[in-house]
Amino acid sequence: MSGSDAKALRLEGLRAEVVGKEILHGVDLVIRPGEVHAIMGPNGSGKTTLASAVMGKPGYKVTGGRILVDGEDVTGLPTHERARKGLFLISQYPAELPGVSFVDLAEQVLDREPAVVGSTLVAEAERIGLKPELLGRSVNVGFSGGEKKRAETMQLAIFGARYAVLDELDSGLDIDALRDVARRIAEMVRAEGIGVLAITHYSRLLQELKPDKVHVFAAGRVVRSGGPELAVELERTGYGEGGGAD
Repeated sequence: MSGSDAKALRLEGLRAEVVGKEILHGVDLVIRPGEVHAIMGPNGSGKTTLASAVMGKPGYKVTGGRILVDGEDVTGLPTHERARKGLFLISQYPAELPGVSFVDLAEQVLDREPAVVGSTLVAEAERIGLKPELLGRSVNVGFSGGEKKRAETMQLAIFGARYAVLDELDSGLDIDALRDVARRIAEMVRAEGIGVLAITHYSRLLQELKPDKVHVFAAGRVVRSGGPELAVELERTGYGEGGGAD
């Protein structure tokens, strides 16, 4: 693999199980810097398992294949080490961290002077539409769905991730919040060249993110791929024959 070819988030024959049941049955994907790939599929098709397996969340066991970040195999690494390698996951239901403020978290991750960390957080919070006074509170505790997704997007923007996995980023968001977070991520794609794997049910998120490729996911594998027009087709026709339920 040449140096230029290595720059990508690569899933090679990825298989994974949950509680002894195989959910992913050999997933192959390549997301290069500056690309947006969308995953769409019916409920229960394994989309969240895919996101969780890529990030190494406990309870999701990879049983075959590899996860490569810019040519480096991260399949056996714990979640925090994958994050250090450049992976970032925005979950459908972001975790709450009682007793840990955004300021505390950012100081640990960024390893900069507190004043610099504070100004960076405030600037990004304002940019994403998150009230700066929330930054001193425990991460995501007592936050609305929109506030949580804005806060997660803020962290994506300042923590230096190279590849973002978005697990139903649009879930629980009103139109304004969806527009704000999607546009901020789209800016990161254009300006910083991050690669994005966006899992969604709806084309409205993709109207802002403008994917390069859309993949239909069913029964734990990619069954169809196409351009942005595929998302519109799926929303109109459903997954039926195009979804390949088996």
